[in-house]
Amino acid sequence: MATDCEAWLNANPLDADDLSDSFLSGEEENGIITKNIKNEINGNWISAPNSIHEARLKAKAKRRLRKTSSRDSGRGDSFSDNGDPSRGTNGTVPPTSPKSKLLDRKSRAGKGRGLPKKGGAGGKGVWGPPGEVYDLEEVDVKDPNYDEAQENCVYETVVPPLEEGDFEKTLTPIVQEYFEHGDTNEVAELLGELNLGSMSSGVPMLAVSLALEAKASHRELTSRLLADLCGRVLSRRDVESSFDKLLRELPDLVLDTPGAAQLIGQFIARAVKDKILSKSYLDGYKGRVDCVHARAALDRAAVLLKMGMGGLRIDSLWGTGGGQRPVTQLVREMTLLLKEYLLSGDNKEAERCLRELEVPHFHHEFVYEAIVMVLESKGEKTFKMVLQLLKFLWVSSIITVDQMRRGYERVYMDIAEINIDVPRAYFILEQFVDKSFSAGFICEKLRDLCPSRGRKRFVSEGDGGRFKLESY
Repeated sequence: MATDCEAWLNANPLDADDLSDSFLSGEEENGIITKNIKNEINGNWISAPNSIHEARLKAKAKRRLRKTSSRDSGRGDSFSDNGDPSRGTNGTVPPTSPKSKLLDRKSRAGKGRGLPKKGGAGGKGVWGPPGEVYDLEEVDVKDPNYDEAQENCVYETVVPPLEEGDFEKTLTPIVQEYFEHGDTNEVAELLGELNLGSMSSGVPMLAVSLALEAKASHRELTSRLLADLCGRVLSRRDVESSFDKLLRELPDLVLDTPGAAQLIGQFIARAVKDKILSKSYLDGYKGRVDCVHARAALDRAAVLLKMGMGGLRIDSLWGTGGGQRPVTQLVREMTLLLKEYLLSGDNKEAERCLRELEVPHFHHEFVYEAIVMVLESKGEKTFKMVLQLLKFLWVSSIITVDQMRRGYERVYMDIAEINIDVPRAYFILEQFVDKSFSAGFICEKLRDLCPSRGRKRFVSEGDGGRFKLESY
């Protein structure tokens, strides 16, 4: 150790001011040195008085190295366990990255075994040493905030009951959205998240009230919704209570929907068929009804149930809405609609029936069937009535431009096959297209696309074999 200190002092000579500093007190500087101080320097016993000067130099060197180490620890200086600076092969101090020193968790005091602080559990964002498993914290009964009643508490989410003023505001968007997607499971989940309480009986009443002002397909969806919700969200008692309220409020409902009595009767019959209403529900009102509208609704339900026993399918009472029906059924209904119109001549009734089909994307089939019916007819009556109907539906915007055009183009494509059964089909089609253009519900371009059958006919025998194309 002494040899190393002398070598370092030779390489770094000390100034006279540095040697003037002493580790002893001021009494020693004044010459008052006790016997114990002569024999002990910084806790090291000196065997001979001649080595006092050497001990002073060693202690001074240690203090200087310790100060330099604490001041330059961020600049990459490192020291060995005995305080000597560690040098490279050329006698220089190896550089160390300040960043690595900044992120290093080892002690910077030059002491210890070089292990991480707190066993690796210290530092920002550290929850403990690696591998530590946290168990449930035991309740301290001596804690001044300890409450014996909270020791076995069970916590759960509590949904406040829905207020009466918010009932219709909350449920109306749910039912209207259901009319668009038709998913009863989604409605059941949304209603399950609400605390309906005693107002659960108002759900069927609200759904039926909205369906009265909607289409037939929406009424069918409402009947399915009530059947699926009964037993999951609603009880049979809720459904019975809802229909009781509807029968009491029928006089007000008839003001907005004139056919409400008949529709409520059909809803009751369908509910009995779906087994969400008891069969004795109608018997409970016998002889106890004073309202004319309520009596009409109950009579309608009773008649439908008796017809159901005779083979009527009450589950298809409302029909299948819109595009859910097969194409063959839609074509058959449109053909029946046209035949009924040719017998009655009522344009508004034909418009209402076409609206109830709820297939605006399939109106081109109606146009196609109407023109084919004109081609297959023998008199002028069908020609004029169909022309008048198509113009009426065009003016009322029931049949759009696109659907009208597609219907005519389909006839143009099939006219060759139709002509096999109807020899005069080309001639009648040309006349009908010209009249349609004159009426203003087809464009000039669509009129020019009308096909015409040409045949070769010689003008005369003296024309030298010349011929001309002429329409039939």
